Formats: sequence, C-alpha cells, structure tokens
Amino acid sequence: MTWTVAPEPYDSPVAAALWRAYYTEVSDRWYLLHEGRRTDPDELEREIAAQQGADLAPPRGRLLVARYDGEPAGTSGVRLLDGTTAELTRVFLHEPMRGKGGAALLVRAAEDAARALGADRMVLDTRGDLVEARALYARLGYRETGPYNDDPYAEHWFSRRLA
Repeated sequence: MTWTVAPEPYDSPVAAALWRAYYTEVSDRWYLLHEGRRTDPDELEREIAAQQGADLAPPRGRLLVARYDGEPAGTSGVRLLDGTTAELTRVFLHEPMRGKGGAALLVRAAEDAARALGADRMVLDTRGDLVEARALYARLGYRETGPYNDDPYAEHWFSRRLA
C-alpha cells in the first residue's frame, strides 16, 4: 500500500468530497462537545458552500490531496498570508486512513508547496479538542505561539520556520 500527494484543483469533485468530509467531522465534533448535538444540516450546507477554497488556488495557494493506493484519503492546503508567511489549513484524513503516515506526508507536502510560493514560515491555528492535530504539529516541529488571527474557533496557534 502506497501514499501519493499531489496538487488538486480546489473545485474538483475529489476536493469537494474531501472538504465536505473534513468540515462535517470538525463541525460535528465541535457541536457534540459544546451543545450535545450534530451540526444542523442547513448550517452545514451553508458553511461548506461559503468556504469552497478559492484561496487555495494558484498563484497564492495550493490544495493537496493524498491518495492511498490511488484512492482519495485526505487533504492539506496552504495559502500565502504575506510575502514570507503561509498558513497551513484543511489537514484531514479519512478516519480509516489515520495512523498510516499520511498526515505527516500531507503536512510536509504543504511545507514544500509553501516554500515554492516563497514562504519561509508556516503558521496554523486549531482547536483545543483537536488533540490529535496538536500532537501531530508538535511532533513535526511546530511550536505554539500567540494568535495571528481572530478566528472565533481558534484556540491554539502554531508556527514553524521552513528555511
């Protein structure tokens, strides 16, 4: 069984299906933790439609798709915030693919994409309940920092030099 990671148009059917899976999981996880329910279906559809990922398109961004034995398994995205700083976003693997090394490959591929865009620093934000993500970033050399954005769901911010 082998992994591949390659750029993907943000509006492809594969990217759309992975975005839906990602957003559904993180939204449901938040609502279950804070309100004891899953995401309202109408809200889910509005948010998925509102954040399709155009900011992950060239020339200032990239969406990457990981495939496991040719099947879409996950994503990572990168977008330039300024001339030297890129933001890592949409790091996701379908649950059955977790624990097989794909997440680290996605993050490293996003770092390579950020370097190709001219960035020498990567930043990201995440939530407190996404403990697996926080552990992954720490393991890959990201250090917790102060906030760089005002995202209402962000609770932890990380940074890593890419040079």
